[in-house]
Amino acid sequence: MTALKIYNSLAREKQTFVPIEPGKVRMYVCGMTVYDYCHLGHARVMVVFDMVQRWLRAQGLDVTYVRNITDIDDKIIRRAVENNETIAQLTGRFIAAMNEDAAALGVQRPDHEPRATDYVPQMLNLIGRLEDNGLAYKASDGDVNYSVRDFEGYGKLSGKSLDDLRAGERVDINSGKRDPLDFVLWKSSKESEPESVKWDSPWGRGRPGWHIECSAMACELLGEQFDIHGGGQDLQFPHHENEIAQSEGAFRHQFVNYWMHNGFVRVDNEKMSKSLGNFFTIREVLRNFDAEVVRFFILRAHYRSPLNYSDAHLADARGAITRLYTALKEVGADNAALDWAEAHAVRFAEAMNDDFNTPLAISVLFDLANEVNKTRSAALARQLKALAGVIGLLGRPAREFLHGGGVDDAAVQAQIEARAAAKRARDFAEADRIRAALLGDGIVLEDKPGGVTEWRRA
Repeated sequence: MTALKIYNSLAREKQTFVPIEPGKVRMYVCGMTVYDYCHLGHARVMVVFDMVQRWLRAQGLDVTYVRNITDIDDKIIRRAVENNETIAQLTGRFIAAMNEDAAALGVQRPDHEPRATDYVPQMLNLIGRLEDNGLAYKASDGDVNYSVRDFEGYGKLSGKSLDDLRAGERVDINSGKRDPLDFVLWKSSKESEPESVKWDSPWGRGRPGWHIECSAMACELLGEQFDIHGGGQDLQFPHHENEIAQSEGAFRHQFVNYWMHNGFVRVDNEKMSKSLGNFFTIREVLRNFDAEVVRFFILRAHYRSPLNYSDAHLADARGAITRLYTALKEVGADNAALDWAEAHAVRFAEAMNDDFNTPLAISVLFDLANEVNKTRSAALARQLKALAGVIGLLGRPAREFLHGGGVDDAAVQAQIEARAAAKRARDFAEADRIRAALLGDGIVLEDKPGGVTEWRRA
């Protein structure tokens, strides 16, 4: 089997993956800020890195996967005040909703899901270390800031030089900063803020800035240096750039070996985002499309490529995964173990080891489905189901997917029997009317040899 190669955003090239500790992988992914329901962009992050950790484990690696939860920031405070509820009530509600959405999409729970508010002592220790190293200072407004120009490597992840960065671009202009590019490590408390978001510190009462939380939680759970750090492309700058500055500034050695960033979800060629008002929550999408269709839609694109959202693209994904399930409905899989030496499995593994090339891996699944349809081989059906299962697809009984939820099976069967009776009476107009009516309700009838009629969702 070929060696795994990962596109490293830091090196800007594919590199052979060599874990720090042989046989073990430590991976951290930036998770959600829980003040609202997750949108399709969040779904992509969850599904992509779920796929990554599944593939690493399938290769026999011992994976420790951490995905954090940001449960304190300005947006959370504002929303809680607007809703007249506590921070804990707001974040608890949306963490539960996030977990429901993730489970629907077939996303396995990470090994650790640290909440920022549980790691404030670690953040304070890290800020103190940065202050000792001459990289943090208390400003006149009470905030503690990071001194960007005093960290020699700033900009190496994003490719941005300090001269390219202008005040006001993705950084707040703040008179308390020595330099407009400096960013906040510790925010001084405001009287108007709830007491639940105020912690004691050597620099006075306050709360952590956004960037420091990931450096602190990653270090606590994975160590000062680990293998993979992932997240959305929008986090590459400034968030991940700032994480590097914090962690490497504190510990004076490399923070992460491989940086991975998934591409944007786009709507009409614009990035999907709440600020543009063009986002769709996962729950909104799942009202119209099966969750596995959404997962398939996400994985059918390479994780680094833009993903263009539309109902038409999701409908196409539904038709495509239906073809895979139809092959499994017609031919049952045997109970043998996945054979990694079989030709299709070799091609699948080669695709996945080439920077997690899921589009190519999924094309192998379609080749397998065609062979299953032609040969009626239970062994190939098993390969199809098992390989798809490695990336979290085709996990249900085929008939369950094809019939779908919310459909009255008995009512559909009664219509099939009425159509059969009409055909026996040579009332073909009535038989055609029943078929058309069912199709209008999203039910496709398939006439099989021997006078048997089966049905599936459109």
